[in-house]
Amino acid sequence: MRVVFMGTPDIAATCLKKIIADGFEVVGVYTQPDRPKGRGMKMVFSPVKEVAIANNIPVFQPENFKAEETVEQLRALQPDICAVVAYGRILPQKVLDVPTCGCINIHASLLPQYRGSAPYQWAVLDGLTETGVTAQHMVWEMDAGDVIDVAKTTIGENETAGELLDRLAVLGADLLSRVLTRAKCGDKCCGTPQCCEKVTFAPMLDKSMCPIDWTKTACQVHNHVRGLHPWPVATMELNGKKFKVHATRVVEGSGKPGEILGLTKTGLRIACGKGAVEVTQLQAEGGKRMAAPDYFRGHPLEG
Repeated sequence: MRVVFMGTPDIAATCLKKIIADGFEVVGVYTQPDRPKGRGMKMVFSPVKEVAIANNIPVFQPENFKAEETVEQLRALQPDICAVVAYGRILPQKVLDVPTCGCINIHASLLPQYRGSAPYQWAVLDGLTETGVTAQHMVWEMDAGDVIDVAKTTIGENETAGELLDRLAVLGADLLSRVLTRAKCGDKCCGTPQCCEKVTFAPMLDKSMCPIDWTKTACQVHNHVRGLHPWPVATMELNGKKFKVHATRVVEGSGKPGEILGLTKTGLRIACGKGAVEVTQLQAEGGKRMAAPDYFRGHPLEG
């Protein structure tokens, strides 16, 4: 079975590595064009491109599929199936129609929950205790295809979105391999239509979400910090100075929202609308990430 893989970030690279290791014939890889990154704005390869090159698989990096020659290039690969994981492009119908067995997508949520670009982050932001990955048949509408199979996992109470993604990548890779194995054996992998009444969306994150709202409950503040890590990272202001907040935990305590309740051996306790959190790791503007007690040992709190 001839597989064309489409993906860009680390979660996609994990899935590509898995299906290569499991012996699937990957005849081509599509990924986002190289982008400048870092202070030096050096052009870098996507994680998926790096895996493809290491395995001598042809790489294609079109900006889009508007040009007919770009679609013809895909047809020339004669794919039986396209496996798509966080590619970063909406595929037009003329692309979805190319592979004889259609396009399979691995999405990092339990569809129909959290359709969109930031599913696992919103699962953490919303305080869910369970999520997973979904294999779906791709249709032109975003994340609306029939569900082939799912793999579930719990979300730890202190787990960040980044930590969760690492585990979802492995789950997604295993799920993709299972679905491709079924397809290779002649299974049409029939799916179940999604329930429209249960659809929710997971819009893209942005830096406007960073400031912590201390009027929220301690659990909501804690989820906010976890959900925005490792990007764009929650922020707070203290004595006129801005900090990134990398880690917190829910603790006992009460006071006016945003009130400093004290510095302990493990962190800085701050009152919320209900309860309190302890900031355990932070980063001053222009500084490095530190344990909160270590930072305030060198920068004593005023008052």
